[in-house]
Amino acid sequence: MIKVKEAVIVEGKYDKIKLSSIIDGLIIETNGFQIFKDKKQMNMIRKLADKRGILVLTDSDSAGFIIRNYLSGSISADKVKHAYIPDIFGKEKRKEKPSKEGKLGVEGVPVSEIEKALKRAGVTCETEEKKAERKINKTDLYIMGLSGGPNSALKRKELLKKLSLPEHLAANSLVEVLNSMMSYNEFCSLIDKI
Repeated sequence: MIKVKEAVIVEGKYDKIKLSSIIDGLIIETNGFQIFKDKKQMNMIRKLADKRGILVLTDSDSAGFIIRNYLSGSISADKVKHAYIPDIFGKEKRKEKPSKEGKLGVEGVPVSEIEKALKRAGVTCETEEKKAERKINKTDLYIMGLSGGPNSALKRKELLKKLSLPEHLAANSLVEVLNSMMSYNEFCSLIDKI
């Protein structure tokens, strides 16, 4: 597995599933063109870019480039890296027919091509020092009343609002995003204030 410091931005859930087997890092889906309407998600991506940088890995079709260009125009260039997959024609196994342009997306290209794209993009590998830090986990969310208890949904919603994060962020994703944005101690201080 390739440990990636930057938050990796992909188009959809199948891209995220594919990348999860290749990289150890935070992977965020744009949900396709939904990124144009979801201001909270875009705000979260900007915060991640400020904190750790982002790596954009979209499909090589025109839709992928529209999303890539939107992200590039919304975030300072020094905080964005781009990984490009090659044009490989075919269809993904789960689909009945090829895409409109006939190109494989991130989910369909061979793992070796994604690895090459990541290396060409110059991804930053996390150091072992980073592992020594105490990470926020799902148990912390439970202990702090953000999951599995009375009013936990309300408390979690308040936290998401305070951090300007999307309200439908799932617990697993929330843990990853929190770890990307702050230390465990910063998280504890924030929860004390809520």
